[in-house]
Amino acid sequence: MKNIFKEIPNEYKITSLVNQNTYLVDGVLKVWNGAMAEVHSTISSTEVYQPTLLGSVPDLTGDEALEALHAASKAYGRGQGLWPTMKVEGRIAAMEKFVVQMKTKRAAIVKLLMWEIGKTLPDSEKEFDRTVEYIYDTIEDYKQMDRDSAKFQKNSGVHAHIRRGPLGVVLCLGPYNYPLNETFALLIPALIMGNTAVFKPAKHGVLLLSPLLEAFQTSFPAGVVNVIYGRGRTLATPIMKTGLVDVLALIGNSTSANAIQANHPQKNRLRLVLGLEAKNPGIVLPDADLDLAISECISGATSFNGQRCTALKILYVHEDIVAEFNKRFAAKVDSLKFANPWEDDAKLTPLPEPGKPAYIQELIDDAVSKGAKIINKKGGETTENYIFPAVLYPVSKDSRVFEEEQFGPVIPVVSFKNIQEPLDDMAASNYGQQVSVFGSEVKTLAPLIDTLVNLVCRVNLNSAAQRGPDVYPFTGRKDSAVATLSVHDALRSFSIRTFLAAKDTEYNNAILQELLDKKNSNFINTDYIL
Repeated sequence: MKNIFKEIPNEYKITSLVNQNTYLVDGVLKVWNGAMAEVHSTISSTEVYQPTLLGSVPDLTGDEALEALHAASKAYGRGQGLWPTMKVEGRIAAMEKFVVQMKTKRAAIVKLLMWEIGKTLPDSEKEFDRTVEYIYDTIEDYKQMDRDSAKFQKNSGVHAHIRRGPLGVVLCLGPYNYPLNETFALLIPALIMGNTAVFKPAKHGVLLLSPLLEAFQTSFPAGVVNVIYGRGRTLATPIMKTGLVDVLALIGNSTSANAIQANHPQKNRLRLVLGLEAKNPGIVLPDADLDLAISECISGATSFNGQRCTALKILYVHEDIVAEFNKRFAAKVDSLKFANPWEDDAKLTPLPEPGKPAYIQELIDDAVSKGAKIINKKGGETTENYIFPAVLYPVSKDSRVFEEEQFGPVIPVVSFKNIQEPLDDMAASNYGQQVSVFGSEVKTLAPLIDTLVNLVCRVNLNSAAQRGPDVYPFTGRKDSAVATLSVHDALRSFSIRTFLAAKDTEYNNAILQELLDKKNSNFINTDYIL
């Protein structure tokens, strides 16, 4: 496989480095004079391959991490700070101010998405636009939540005014594959509910947050958002050991999540909002529309090189059709265009992690040693920054690629005779996020769906697994998630029901009426937000 090199269009060239020498703590963009970590892209800008230097970020220490934590803790003020006690309209206004500024940075962020993580131009634009839409949808859902709460209830002689309140200080750690969208799917609902945050960008996709630092600084009160850079373990460990973190919000790997939360001294007080790994299967039944199944499995297994928790990471195909499926599927994979992200029709792009091709090769070698074959001609062809997707068949169940979440371009295929085989594998798996089922016979599908909904949290009928639309629940069973992320559910994941209760007496009723009339309380009100 030859290295790709084409003259880079002027609008996508790296003409100046992004040397991010500040970090945001307590409302101040602090200049860092210590060690810096260089940020490279695996995309080459020269004919002879070499990684491209994009810029640098501060390599902060535990001291700066604790400084950020104490700023967030001070801003929360054990629930007494300006932000958690602010009127709903105030927090909405701050978020609207932020997103207006964010929209002016679209071109810069899209360009960095392509260079930092190799995401195609259409997908990078989609990630930005989808994130903006997510923020506006969150604001609207928050307004509706407030409208629904703007009332008193009475039961058994007790008046109650029930709302949702913040949880406290959030440590927010986002992923590299959706460094803007999935990070903000944690950060935005956490903030708008009145929590304060310490936020560390992912290792890959770190510079693209630089254009937004000033927007964070000018939109939110001091200490509400604190942005730090550096190694995750170096920063997260001392933060967690203080016990001051109330919520760990992380999208990544369960091993990392377990290691981070293990440092908290009072684990019963630590809330978790986690989006973790998955091994989502595609199940192709004998009556499936093969054209449709192959098209959706291509999308599900190869979009963004399979670097999505929602990717289809193993394909179960009925033995009656597996030969035909494999022949056509392998040909389709080989027809995918490998190119730089801004090129037309680019489907496969350079991998952001320098060590990923070698890891994928290990999985291929292991599977082949246990009886699998690479059934597509280009499978496993390697360059300095890529390994072409290998379609492996038949994959033994003692192969690493059968068990591990590969998070990259390799596609294991397993044939089955009885549907109970993939069902048993799913039940035994450590993961339970999604499944895609391809078939048409309702008598077969009905009982299958009834079982699958108890094994995973989303069953996709004749379509690839995915996260969106963002209004739908996004979660998983077992090691795949804790809590639910969607526009509606995330607001609830980052909050708790809290209420005022008052016995229905003449004395109390007079006080409640005065509270409502004078509007001195941000909590006790029945105003309707338009």
